[in-house]
Amino acid sequence: MPTYIVLTTLTDEGRKTLRDNPGRIREVNAEMEAMGVTLKDQYALFGPYDFVNVLEAPDDAVLTKTLMQLASRGTVSTLTLPATPTEDFIARLEH
Repeated sequence: MPTYIVLTTLTDEGRKTLRDNPGRIREVNAEMEAMGVTLKDQYALFGPYDFVNVLEAPDDAVLTKTLMQLASRGTVSTLTLPATPTEDFIARLEH
């Protein structure tokens, strides 16, 4: 299953939501799982991004639909980076 790194930035509304309900993070993670996206790892950050998420999805279409659904709420914006395991990357270069 493809792996993606998703950098998330909260909007003002997203920050208010988390201030009032920090458990919302778990709820959103469960929603992603229900849409077919597996959360492999997640970290809160300091800096220009608020979270880094390591996700797996069956394909780009499932991930795109999930992230568009979340972003349409106006609480986050995302930057998505497809990730290739290093050994797979090396194998592609060797052939």
